[in-house]
Amino acid sequence: MLEKNGKNNIDGSFDWGDAIMDAGVLAGLTFFTALGGSSIVGIPTPQACIGAAVSAAGQFFLTLAIKRGLREQTKTP
Repeated sequence: MLEKNGKNNIDGSFDWGDAIMDAGVLAGLTFFTALGGSSIVGIPTPQACIGAAVSAAGQFFLTLAIKRGLREQTKTP
């Protein structure tokens, strides 16, 4: 859990369960740190919750993309 790269199951298929758990943990961390930071600077709670939710959603999908391997392919000479 909480590894940079995704894993495959024994049959070779991508392990979505592990990737979703890791993405959820990181999204939760992002949500609460964004909410805490917004509270410290005095942003009203409804706006702070919306901003934190947007940040968490972005983190969730970014983590899934990284684990799945959505990145530029290296060119071999």
